[in-house]
Order: sequence, then C-alpha cells, then structure tokens
Amino acid sequence: MLGTDLQQEAERQIVICNACRYCEGICAVFPALQMQRSFVAGDIDYFANLCHDCGACYHDCQFSPPHEFAINLPKTLAGVRQESYGRYAWPAALAPVFAKNGLVIAVVAALSVTAFLAGMIMWNAPGALFSAHTAPEGFYALMSHNAMVGLFGPVFLFSIFAMLMGLRNFWRDANAVRSVSGEAPASLWQAVKDAGSLRYLDGGGAGCFNEDDKPEDKRRLYHHLTFYGFLLCFAATSVGTIYHYGFGRMAPYAWWDLPQMLGTVGGFMLAAGTGGLMAAKKRRLPDLVDEGTKGMAMAFLLMLHLTAVTGLGLHILGGTPAMGLLLALHLGVVFALFLTMPYGKFVHGLYRFAALVRLAMAKRVGLKTKVAA
Repeated sequence: MLGTDLQQEAERQIVICNACRYCEGICAVFPALQMQRSFVAGDIDYFANLCHDCGACYHDCQFSPPHEFAINLPKTLAGVRQESYGRYAWPAALAPVFAKNGLVIAVVAALSVTAFLAGMIMWNAPGALFSAHTAPEGFYALMSHNAMVGLFGPVFLFSIFAMLMGLRNFWRDANAVRSVSGEAPASLWQAVKDAGSLRYLDGGGAGCFNEDDKPEDKRRLYHHLTFYGFLLCFAATSVGTIYHYGFGRMAPYAWWDLPQMLGTVGGFMLAAGTGGLMAAKKRRLPDLVDEGTKGMAMAFLLMLHLTAVTGLGLHILGGTPAMGLLLALHLGVVFALFLTMPYGKFVHGLYRFAALVRLAMAKRVGLKTKVAA
C-alpha cells in the first residue's frame, strides 16, 4: 500500500497507462513505468520527478476527463512531485512550514532583511542610504565584503547542505527500492545531456502544451533562459570569489571583466526566463494545474526574478542615490532565496536530474539484458 492518497491515485492511473501504452513515445515517464509491473512509493516519486509537465499526454489520452477513468497524469504527478519536496526535505520539521506559507515566508524574509540592512547602513552612516556613491569600492563602501560573507555565508552553506541531504534521501528511496545499477559515468553523462537540453519538455516532438490544446515551445525557451541565466550568475559569483581570495582582486570590476559580463548576461536571461515562466503559469490550462503546488512554485520564480532584476538595477544604477536602497533590497531577496531553496521548487532540478540518472541506468541494464538473452 502506497503512503499518500496522491501516490495511490498516481498508481491507479499509471497501471491504466501501462496497459494502454498509447503515450509511450511522448516523454521519459512512460518508457520508465513500462519497465515495471508493480510499484512502491519510491517509484511513484521517481516517475513524478521524471515528468517535465509538458501536458502532451493529457491532450492525447482517450481516457482523460470526462471519461470515467479520469486520467490526468500531469496534474496528479505535479501533486506527488510537490509532496516529494517535503517528504525528502532536511530537516523534515521545516518542510510543512514552507509548504503552507512558502510565498509569504519568502516575501516577509526579503522585506525584513532589506529593512534590517537599510537600517544598518543608516545607523553606521546617516544619510548614506540615499546618497550617490562614486568611491572606487562601489557598494562595498556601504557594506564590506567580509560583512556580506558573514551574514549570507551561513544561510547559503546551510541551504546547500540541506539540499544535498534531500537529494540523498530522494536517491536512496527512488533508486534503492529497485536496486538499479549500471555504468555510472555513462548514465551520468546521458542525464546531463537530457537535463541540459530539456529533452523531455517537447511533448514527444509536438511541443509543450500550456494554455490550450495547441503545442508550443515557449515554456521550454523560458526554462532554458532561467536555467542557463542562473548558471551564468552563479559563475559570475564564483569567478568573483576566485578573484578576491585567489588573486587579491577586489570588487567592483570593470564592465568588460569576466564577473561583470557573466553576471550581466546571466541577469538578463534569468529575468526574461522567470518572467516568462510566471506569465505562462498564469495562463496555464486549469485542467493541468494542481492548486497545492502554486505557492512555493511562485515563491521560487518570484525570488529568482527579483534577484535578477535588483542585481541588474544595482549594476546599472551603481553610483547613483538609488544604490543604497537597491543594495539592501537585492541582498534581502538573495537571503530569502537561499532560505527557501531547500523546501520548494528549486530542488526539482536536483530530483529531476537524479530521476534522469536512474532512467539512464535502467535503460542500460535493460539493453544489456536483451543482448545477453
């Protein structure tokens, strides 16, 4: 017996899909479930995180509502996927708090830290918050590099550790239940290619379904902009850290220097991608939306979007009277993003990659079995 009502409903639908097999060429989920005849909770979470939510199977299915079988796998797996974020989160006690109030916690945390930093700047240097700053050290004249590291380093490290613990929990449950094994390097490389190209967000070639029954690939484009924009921003921060600690080169950097170029391009990509995804979510066909998943999903996208927008604003308006307030707002949003990352939609990238690794391993095992036979 599976653990939750949603997992049981997902199993009911999967058993019907396994008998029908009409959608087997659409995405990774159907070939994966067809490798099995019985399922446990870890399998259902694996399928849910393997699903890219393209919506194609709902529109193609002859058993979707109002048919009595009521097959709506994208919506059901979205609910299971949301449950899995809490089920594998570390520490587990924090998961329900964020699940119920994710967007509120993110906004309150961002505004609280913004107010704290703005107050700290005014306390240390009255009038500095709304003054133009043209000093060579840029916004570090308002808040030193060491102070930023001391304030944000612990929450960032905690977030990374918590996400890794959650990934470990997911992998142990989703993989060990079937004792899947395979050639790890080849499987990892296949998963990297599939994740990097969003291979399974194309609806089997027709495109992603969002607003109606007409496929289009804009959500795939928005995902690419968000993913690679985030990676460029992370690369900018990493290069800046190497410059600072490895070579003694202190920020701010010239516009043509690597951290600035990576951050600017990544910021524009991230802002455009997250803005597009938020707009697409509002237009999404209601039949495909699980209402319980919307809060943390919007919190995640909003924090990423505001991180990009405030970062770009800080870059463009640095040296003007707006710099102090923008710095406080940007750092407040970044703090809220770090705080919520382990308990919401951000972890779907980690779990989906792990699911793609398991799929690649299972395929290689299946292929070897056929060859041996």
